[in-house]
Amino acid sequence: MSARHDPGVSVTARVLRLLDAFSPEWSHLTLSQLSRRADLPLSTAHRLVDDLTRWGALERDEQGRYRIGLRLWEVGALAPRGIGLREAAMPFLEDMYEATHENVQLAVLDGTEALYVERISGRGAVNVLTRVGGRMPLHATGVGLVLLAHAPADLQEKILNRPLRKLTPRTVTDPQALRRVLADVRRTRVAVCDGHVELVALSVAAPVHGASGGVVAAVSVVVHTERGAAAYVPVVRAAARGISRALGAPRQ
Repeated sequence: MSARHDPGVSVTARVLRLLDAFSPEWSHLTLSQLSRRADLPLSTAHRLVDDLTRWGALERDEQGRYRIGLRLWEVGALAPRGIGLREAAMPFLEDMYEATHENVQLAVLDGTEALYVERISGRGAVNVLTRVGGRMPLHATGVGLVLLAHAPADLQEKILNRPLRKLTPRTVTDPQALRRVLADVRRTRVAVCDGHVELVALSVAAPVHGASGGVVAAVSVVVHTERGAAAYVPVVRAAARGISRALGAPRQ
């Protein structure tokens, strides 16, 4: 039974359905679209959207469409895993950007995806598909491979035992080949993805360790594939070590 006709669905669940209706492709929605995408009666959607708008979780634009409001962004920015990490990482991300003038990214593991919590982009840098708050599959990205390589064994098996999406002809989707890649990432402490997301882009990523010594994030730089990885590996490793020290990680 859908949420539209199930009286057992809580108000909280209905509100979360409304917020989940938004995505990068659907960032501005009419009330009818919200009702349909959240699978809620129009009258219910209207009442909840009105409450969310008054609180500031949603905003209404000149065309009458709704978008995520700044109040919700303010609350989300307080997430402890994001804010402490970002504050510790920012000086090193800025140093990376000054050294490379390329795309610099910071991501954490969230479920079975890499969640990007910070990014600095260069004007002349290669175009990337990622954004702050965006997600990418673990098997296809530099930060994703770092996070997957150091993830619990059960999560690794969950990823390796399901079909993996091939974003380009170079994306590694064969389970055995991916196991070898992950072992190499653990051995070298760096991941290189050449053309795995876009054929023109190469990513170099390294692990960030927390106070307990475990990997809590991954940092990367994304450049034009023709530039190669060699010059960027020391820069990314140095940034990862610096962020790890700022987080109180023991020496690796």
